[in-house]
Amino acid sequence: MDEVIESGRKFSINGKTVGGIIALLVIMYVLSQSFFYAEPGYIYHVRTVTGNETVVTEIGYKFYPFGRYNAWKRAMTVQAVSGSQSSITSEKDGNSASATLPPLSIMYLDQVDAHAEATVRFSIPSDEEGFLRLAHEYRSPENLLRTALLPAFKETLQANASLMAAEEYYAGGRTEFNSEFENQMRNGIYLVKREEVTVNSTKKLSGTANAALGTDQEEYGEDAKTIFVVKKVLDEAGLPMRKTQRFTDYGITVVSALVTDMKPNQKFIERMQLKQKASADRAIAREQRVQEEEQRLLAIARGEREVAERQAKAKVEQIQKTTEAETEKQLAITKAEKLKAEAQIQKETAEINLDKAKIEAQTQRTLADAEAYQKKVILQADNALAQKLDAEIKIQELWAAAYAKRQVPTNVFGGNGGDGAPVGNDYETKAFMQLLTLDAAKRLNYERDLVKQ
Repeated sequence: MDEVIESGRKFSINGKTVGGIIALLVIMYVLSQSFFYAEPGYIYHVRTVTGNETVVTEIGYKFYPFGRYNAWKRAMTVQAVSGSQSSITSEKDGNSASATLPPLSIMYLDQVDAHAEATVRFSIPSDEEGFLRLAHEYRSPENLLRTALLPAFKETLQANASLMAAEEYYAGGRTEFNSEFENQMRNGIYLVKREEVTVNSTKKLSGTANAALGTDQEEYGEDAKTIFVVKKVLDEAGLPMRKTQRFTDYGITVVSALVTDMKPNQKFIERMQLKQKASADRAIAREQRVQEEEQRLLAIARGEREVAERQAKAKVEQIQKTTEAETEKQLAITKAEKLKAEAQIQKETAEINLDKAKIEAQTQRTLADAEAYQKKVILQADNALAQKLDAEIKIQELWAAAYAKRQVPTNVFGGNGGDGAPVGNDYETKAFMQLLTLDAAKRLNYERDLVKQ
């Protein structure tokens, strides 16, 4: 009996423990179904068991007794990138985008297809009324992405490509393309119409086949071509008409729209490579032409410089020769003038000397006449006695000196041989000297005897 009572007590205690555990589990379940933690960057749509709806935008634990909630990212990103598959993960923080797509296929105005990579970021309304209207319409972020944002993203990117030719895009229209894409994502897609337009070629081609026409050849080839032009449809005010983006009706705005990459088809790439090569060849040819032109101008400049140098050299030589000739001329003139002056001086000097000589001759003649007259008078006066005496004295002196120097013996022996031959005695010498004296007197033509007057 005691064992039964003890067993009842143990069972009673174990029942209380189990009940407490069950109660704790029930409380934990109720709490887990009534509270959630609001993360930053999200807006929560909460529905309670009583049918009430609330919008939670603040961070922290929130109470929703046995209700439901959806987490909406404040900003959703739609991205088309290489190496990705189509996926929608709007409520996961670990993903880089809310929706990812492979590169989109687009078609340019000139029928060139390409694969575009782009990214668009959307912002949903945060006010309670706008958010509840959005949540009622699309029910979940995935449905919003699938039915509104992704189609708008694709349609706008494809419509934007139809406004521009591929060659225009790669010839410098990339910035315009990106700007128009963002403009149309925010404000709506342009309503356009595609037209064929015939334009005249501004470059006229002339043939060279007709030799008779020479340089006046006839034009040939087509001077017009047909191109496709996309024109925006305008309203009465002259503004472009647009197809509005439906998501803007629910307060969704575009934060940014970027075209990150564009890969055209292989044929277009090959055509662009050929065009680039042709452009490079034209640029090289243009540079070569410029170089040849520079070489031609250089050759002309060199020729002109050489001609100028020759002309300058010839001019210098000409000036030098002219100067030398002029100098020689001046020197000749100066020399002639000098000779003329010298001749004039010599002439004048000769005239002066002549006059002087005449005067001197006249003077000499006058003096000679005077001296002759004087001598004549003197001679007539004394019969030139003084002169005669001087001559006589000199003659005697000469004979005396000769006699004194004669080489004869002191004593001469000889005799009269009967034939009358001299023997060289002093008498004979004296007689000989007298004879010489008389002969000199005769030559002097004077009388030795004094003549009485």
